[in-house]
Amino acid sequence: MDEIRVGVVGLGPRALGTWIPLLARIPGYRITAVCDRIEALHQAALSRVGDPTSVHAYSDYDDVFQDPTVDAVALTIRSRDQGRLAARALEAGKHVHAEVPAAYSVDDCWRLVLAVERSGLTYQLAEQTRYWGFVDAWRGLVSSGRLGHVTLAEGQYFHHYTEGMFQDPRSGELMGPDSIPDHPDAVPTWAQQMPPIHYLPHELSPMLRILDDRVTEVVGMSTGSPSAANPRIAQADMQVALMRTGKGTILRMAASFAQPHPPGNWHWYQLIGTGGRVEWSRTNRDRPKVWLADAQMHDLAEVDWRYERTDAPVEARGSGHGDADYYTHISFRDAVFAGRQPPFDIYQAVDTAAPAVLAAQSMAAGSGLLEVPDFRPGPARAVGQAP
Repeated sequence: MDEIRVGVVGLGPRALGTWIPLLARIPGYRITAVCDRIEALHQAALSRVGDPTSVHAYSDYDDVFQDPTVDAVALTIRSRDQGRLAARALEAGKHVHAEVPAAYSVDDCWRLVLAVERSGLTYQLAEQTRYWGFVDAWRGLVSSGRLGHVTLAEGQYFHHYTEGMFQDPRSGELMGPDSIPDHPDAVPTWAQQMPPIHYLPHELSPMLRILDDRVTEVVGMSTGSPSAANPRIAQADMQVALMRTGKGTILRMAASFAQPHPPGNWHWYQLIGTGGRVEWSRTNRDRPKVWLADAQMHDLAEVDWRYERTDAPVEARGSGHGDADYYTHISFRDAVFAGRQPPFDIYQAVDTAAPAVLAAQSMAAGSGLLEVPDFRPGPARAVGQAP
């Protein structure tokens, strides 16, 4: 195989603004189908492909899954059915490259794992922050022992996203709560329906890659609903999860979408170890910092770490999210061509979903501690066997 025929399922801003343009320009891909239940979005998608006359437009997901001209599904649907739809695509014989989160329930995590194991097809979660340049730098500091034993890892995603909280069901137009009086038929989008803590892959994925670890326990706490910042939004302003990893690191992860926040510095991370500390920039004018206990340093020093990689090829530039979107697509492409799973495999993908799902369950049940299953096969579970 030297070409992957792709069906893009879900035609929201990510598909129209990033996925379709990238798939059209990266060698090895050809879009053969687009799909969305809102038919008004079909033309916008078709206008972004090279030859729209050769592309099928569908309103039913199953039509894409059964289309013989589709080898792989680019799943950008943004719905509670994300994991279930990915599993159905795999069960129908399609490779899957899916937007985050991988799933919204532990049951769907299991269904997805089993679908990959039983089909042998390629699945990749399109989580791009793990490819950022500073993530590799921090991973090197941890693996070399310069930070000692990492006792605390922190990540937060505070993104004031109110303009994407509602959608016109006929046109697909996204809007904020202030537009509701003029659009009485508008319905809540996935961004408002999901617990904010579910959207932790962009924080968990890079931190778990740096630590080479997985979460084993989680407890969560949440502010009340609806939003205190904007009561039209049926979502908590802030949710926080405390987690413990298999190697004994504590993680503090937080997410907020309804609470006002300065634009542009949505992500923040920190690692504290017995041998040092690294911290991402806190403001748009700030810089990342490092302190090493054995380096005669009396305070944290600024370092010019960035999202963009110093070793990035020209093709990556401008691909989105600090040039990281490019890496998710070439990783998936190369895995499909080789007939294997990508380095960021299904088990690591659900490692970023299940802890967040369980954190939300903990919040709903009075903040009790919950165990996170290990989805990998072992003595108690053979490959392809349900738990």
